[in-house]
Amino acid sequence: MITLVTGGARSGKSTFAEGLLKDKRDVVYIATSIITDREMEERVEHHRMSRPSYWRTFEGYRNLVESMGEEKYYLLDCITIMVSNIMFDISKDTDYIDTNMQRKIEDKIMDELDPLFNKSKEDGLYIVLVTNEVGNSLIPEDHISRVFRDIQGRVNQRIAKLADQVYLVCCGIPVKIK
Repeated sequence: MITLVTGGARSGKSTFAEGLLKDKRDVVYIATSIITDREMEERVEHHRMSRPSYWRTFEGYRNLVESMGEEKYYLLDCITIMVSNIMFDISKDTDYIDTNMQRKIEDKIMDELDPLFNKSKEDGLYIVLVTNEVGNSLIPEDHISRVFRDIQGRVNQRIAKLADQVYLVCCGIPVKIK
């Protein structure tokens, strides 16, 4: 089973996603962030403290299938950070990302996620993915930010299409939309 949880920043999506698995002991938390500064360090620590200590943690945004072990439940938080990491790995210091590079980035993201989805279906695993809904706000001012928003939106659509369930969290209230 694949469940996608989406919502805006600070909407409560991670808390809701963790709550879906709160009674499970055999959980792997897949953390896709990279600590680059003090703020990110604090955010990571906050997430660590919010989940049970007996959940296993896999830190990374590449080779995600390596996170899979004997556990039945997986929580990936978050797709948005994964998208930005992969986008900047591929685009590096460029100031313009053409449509060919955008497709390459999207395909790389899905190349990382597809093995998780396939193994989930093959082995009857339960995966919860957290992502930001990026289409309900202002249009970004600069090109790179608009490209990020567009890639994130398209990746969200691709995942939602594959997911068995999709929840939108707004003001801490989850609404099942699929």
